[in-house]
Amino acid sequence: MSNEIEKTIIVGSGPAGWSAAIYAARANLNPVVYEGTVKPEMIPLGQLAFTTEVENFAGFPAGNIRAFVESAVDKDRHWNLPPVPQGHERDGQPHYAVQGVELMELMKQQALNFGTRVIGEDIVSVDFSAPVKKLTTSGGATVQAHTVIIATGARANYLGLPSEEEYKNKGVSACAVCDGALPIYRSKPLAVVGGGDSAVEEATYLANLKGADTIYLLVRRDEMRASKVMQDRALNHPNIDIQWNTVVEEVQGDGNLVNNLRVKSTVDGSVRDLKVGGMFVAIGHTPNTSFLEGAVEMNEAGYIQWAKAFRTNTSVAGVFAAGDVADDYYRQAITSAGTGCMAALDAERYLVEME
Repeated sequence: MSNEIEKTIIVGSGPAGWSAAIYAARANLNPVVYEGTVKPEMIPLGQLAFTTEVENFAGFPAGNIRAFVESAVDKDRHWNLPPVPQGHERDGQPHYAVQGVELMELMKQQALNFGTRVIGEDIVSVDFSAPVKKLTTSGGATVQAHTVIIATGARANYLGLPSEEEYKNKGVSACAVCDGALPIYRSKPLAVVGGGDSAVEEATYLANLKGADTIYLLVRRDEMRASKVMQDRALNHPNIDIQWNTVVEEVQGDGNLVNNLRVKSTVDGSVRDLKVGGMFVAIGHTPNTSFLEGAVEMNEAGYIQWAKAFRTNTSVAGVFAAGDVADDYYRQAITSAGTGCMAALDAERYLVEME
């Protein structure tokens, strides 16, 4: 175990983690970010690294984003930048909204510019029983800190179909608010999978977009789990077509984009085609909190609970939570970034009080 006690350790490398690092570094907390490793369900840079264009992050209107990104991000990380979207040009220059990986690399670079240290390992277990917090890394080391900011996010649940995996970001998404207005979905019939409040919210958002076509809500039973108010909203919306007792068997497309779903009746097993230009999966999220093993208070779904209103404090003094790991409602990059800022400020004030 290292004898050095860090002021602040940040676990996670999405918008919340990097925003926390930027604020903590500028406050001379010398933060260390454990950015994680590549796993099937999550990768460094967080959930946003799975997305293409991000049109709704304030301050990033469409433009020649790549020129800016390449000028700002260290050249030794340019290998991680995604291809420039094809067909997005103006005056002979690339013109598109910032892509998820580009945005995250910019955030990471900003944190690095202020002296943040980054370690490419996971935190696999913690001990928060004493004022000095202990964390065990995937490399077998035990590190210590006076404050810890947990920003490990939450991952979207998918159906688990091989064809679904093939068409992720090519017509399959888990966030209508994030992706629904993108050109690949615009004015096309779309499907939303799920029967809870989140599914109805996704379907309603899509159905209210300018020029929206039919939005099919695929519900596996003959009733929804959504609240009565949300059910009424879906049932009475002229653009929403509820397909009861229906599950997705296969996602189909032309190799580039989704153009059809093979769906099956849960009543008689019959299979049919549903012509759509995209599928949004709204069957819940799983917070990345298993490594905590109950070290802080969580709700029934495993999301960390804030102990104070409008503060990022957890049930353990000196431990703070930011981003989707503590947010089962908004789940947006910009709200995550905001709570990352809050967590760093909360950690700074905690350290001042302890001194």
